[in-house]
Amino acid sequence: MNNTVSRVTIVFTAYGPPGPYNSALFVIIFVIYVSILLINSFLVLVICVESSLHRPMYILLVNLALNGVIGISSVCPNIMKHLIMEKQETSLEGCLTQVYFGNVYGSCVYYILALMAYDRYVSICKPLHYHSIMSPTKVKLLLAVVYFIPGSAVAVQVYMTSRIQLCKHTIDKLVCDNLAVINLSCQKSVLLNVYGLCLIICLVILPFHLVVLSYVHIFMVSLKTSKESQKKALRTCTPHLVTFINFSAASLFTLIYNRLNLHLPIRTSNTYFFNTFFTSPSAPFYSF
Repeated sequence: MNNTVSRVTIVFTAYGPPGPYNSALFVIIFVIYVSILLINSFLVLVICVESSLHRPMYILLVNLALNGVIGISSVCPNIMKHLIMEKQETSLEGCLTQVYFGNVYGSCVYYILALMAYDRYVSICKPLHYHSIMSPTKVKLLLAVVYFIPGSAVAVQVYMTSRIQLCKHTIDKLVCDNLAVINLSCQKSVLLNVYGLCLIICLVILPFHLVVLSYVHIFMVSLKTSKESQKKALRTCTPHLVTFINFSAASLFTLIYNRLNLHLPIRTSNTYFFNTFFTSPSAPFYSF
């Protein structure tokens, strides 16, 4: 290994010294973070306690809520810590840990949303076979695959990133991401870039197309049904569809943020990050 991971220090330059601006951001992020933790925890508790909610869609909703907790917990505590500290730095090990959980969060959300779209497709297009296709055993098996594939694939990516030699140690962002760490390397890695592209195809584009394909089939079937059935299908699918579009938009803006970060003023870059991150979908919205 080219770096002793736990001894390499990464410095964040996007925070600035502690002051009124940082203190205000700390309070806002703390309130949002605690609120999401409480709401998602309450949602999970209600679904687990209420036996009538032990159905595939609600099982998926529980996993979406838990995944949301993982995602926001990989970011908010570190941001709050750096907002009030004189030195905004972390070890490379801590940085890569944040990269891992952040990437797993994003990938698992897409796959869980794809499973939700498939659940709606089976419910609307194959209602007589719903209970045999979406049985509890099959749902649990699908969820195991959903967590295993992104978890293992991202673990390989993080391991490969940990092997590169760093010539710089400053990141002009609020949090770590894989591209930011790679940009610190002494030379470009073709292997890392190719593997990252493969991850985007498998963990983002593939589930995205599965959702789109499910809704195309739902739309085609709905056109052949009565007006009342169409309204029912619309009510059933709207929360998921809005959540999917919202998360896809947030993912696109995150990609743009990662690419343009070096060319934006720090204050503009930070504002862009907060707008993107905190407008990502949360599980409680989907329950409405």
